[in-house]
Amino acid sequence: MMHYKKQLFPVFTFLLLLTNNIFAQTNQIKQIDSLMKWSSQIGVFNGNVIVSKNNRIIYNASFGFTDATKTSKLTPDYKFNIGSITKEFSAVALMQLQEQGKLKLEDKVSKFIPELPKWANEVTIENLLQYTSGMPNVKWKTIKNNKDLFDGLMGIDTLDFKPGTNYDYNNNNIFLRQFIVERLTGISFKTYAEKFIFKPCKMYTAKLTPLKGEENIAKGFNNNLVPDKTDLPITGGTYLTTNDLLKWAEYLHSNKVINKKSLYRIGQQFDLPDTQSALGQAKYKNGNLISHLHDGRAGNYEAILVSDIEEKFTIILLDNNYNGKVFEISNAIIAILKDQKFNLPRKIIEK
Repeated sequence: MMHYKKQLFPVFTFLLLLTNNIFAQTNQIKQIDSLMKWSSQIGVFNGNVIVSKNNRIIYNASFGFTDATKTSKLTPDYKFNIGSITKEFSAVALMQLQEQGKLKLEDKVSKFIPELPKWANEVTIENLLQYTSGMPNVKWKTIKNNKDLFDGLMGIDTLDFKPGTNYDYNNNNIFLRQFIVERLTGISFKTYAEKFIFKPCKMYTAKLTPLKGEENIAKGFNNNLVPDKTDLPITGGTYLTTNDLLKWAEYLHSNKVINKKSLYRIGQQFDLPDTQSALGQAKYKNGNLISHLHDGRAGNYEAILVSDIEEKFTIILLDNNYNGKVFEISNAIIAILKDQKFNLPRKIIEK
């Protein structure tokens, strides 16, 4: 009988710990739900949210409306423009091509697009990834299509600074990355991303612009209920669901899209304050990615992806009515997951 009790005690302890963990997580979910309902009620969040912990989705919800008419409610099936988070895909594409031996980060841009002006003999692939190319920004008033973007690169006479000596976060770096992928593969970047990035990651809703007849698109609008202008017919924007962005994080962080060494390389940033890598803000320990934060904005769309790989949680917020609060909300969710105190977001009253 005593022997039976000795066996029973560890089982009882395990069940007690399991019950406590379930209770703690249930409480966290309730707090996240209260936070999101509050954010929606005060008008600072109109969008979708998903939270994953220990490789399991613990919260997945929608708040607000699909467009400025406010006639249809959002559901988790709706796709949002993720703004600058899109830039991760062109970076990963280049690293995939390096792993295949088709390029090196030290290669000059002119090796792949020789007709570009002489500045292309100075700019490397790594400069494009770290926004240190020195190229001036896109002249958006002249842009109507992808050809205009390439013509803009052809029209650059001089760089703003010597490549690798300074930092300028601008979209010419991104479009040139995409043009290089197209030259090396012989297919459009849109096709490449959908075939070699989205499909392997099972991101079945993810679509690059320009969109054609896509359903379940959340449309951006401001607080005066004015809808965003129609997207330019250029390649570069990505629309997807919170669930597919979560899949992206999971596949990327587990080295299923690119290898560990490549993941480390694209997370490096120029050595100045307030700079970004191709992954936004990435931190490493002994070469292993331990945290990944990237936000994006496009018109009235705002997006944020926050992953703490050590703590095993990911938070994604996608919004189509910009209020600049996704950082505050995600920080509150982080605090909840860590059982810390947090502040509720506040609405700024415009005078």
